Parts: sequence; C-alpha cells; structure tokens
Amino acid sequence: MNQESVMPATPTITIEVAYALPAKQKIITLELAEGSTVYEGALAAGMERFFPDLCVADAKLGVFGKAVAKPQQALLREGDRVEIYRPLLIDPKEVRKARAEKVKAEKAEQKNTRR
Repeated sequence: MNQESVMPATPTITIEVAYALPAKQKIITLELAEGSTVYEGALAAGMERFFPDLCVADAKLGVFGKAVAKPQQALLREGDRVEIYRPLLIDPKEVRKARAEKVKAEKAEQKNTRR
C-alpha cells in the first residue's frame, strides 16, 4: 500500500488592508499564514497597483487606527485591518502653534480697538 505523507495545512487568518487618498480609497481582504506581520500584510495587498505613488516600504503602518512602531515584528490577528498611512503634509504641532498665535493676535487686536 502506497501512503503519501500529507502535510497539515498551514493555519491562516483573514485580514483587511486599507489605504486612502482624499478622492480614492481601497480596502483589500486577504488570507495570510498565521504568524504574518503587519508589514507582510501591507506588502501582500499590492496597493501599489492602485496607487502608483505609494511606497509601502516607506509608509507608516497601523492596525485599527493605532500606529505600529515595529510593523516588521508585530504579528497580525484574525480580523485585523492594516492601515497604510500617508505622510503628513503639515506637522500637527505647527498647526496648533499657528492657531494659538492667531487667537492671541486677534485678542490683542480686540483689546487695542476697545481703547
């Protein structure tokens, strides 16, 4: 009797990978091997096909809105949504600083016009 050795199937997980621009977004559902990393999930989605200017290797990554500091080490879990983040155009700290300076200037102007 000829018996073939049957290798057990590698367990898999189902995840989503999302990327968005102001006018276009894409979410791809993937099945990956259990033990895959956030980075591997982002690469496997192949988002560059839909967004030619995107470079996943350079992008910041997150899972469900929380940035992942080490995406090449962070493991994915069943149902995770990997998010590929666009670079910030303006530093949020600079925006807050400019807003505070504007408010301060407006208050000073109001104070001067009351005299």
